[in-house]
Amino acid sequence: MKTIAVEDTLGNVRDYLEKSGYKVVKFTGQEDADAYVISGMDDDVMGMQDIMTEVPVIDADGKTPEEILSSLREMDWL
Repeated sequence: MKTIAVEDTLGNVRDYLEKSGYKVVKFTGQEDADAYVISGMDDDVMGMQDIMTEVPVIDADGKTPEEILSSLREMDWL
């Protein structure tokens, strides 16, 4: 099962992903997750300006939970 780390402020996203059958953990920037969903409020929330990652990072700003899940699917993450 894929693990998605979600920021605390995105409770509606967390709930939707859990109800859709995904394992969701609290985003702290220290956890090992298969994808991250962030609020977009912090420019460098993960402290990874110079680090390339193959793990999807979704900026939830202005997106519905459905759009976020769709974005993960479009990235061939699921």
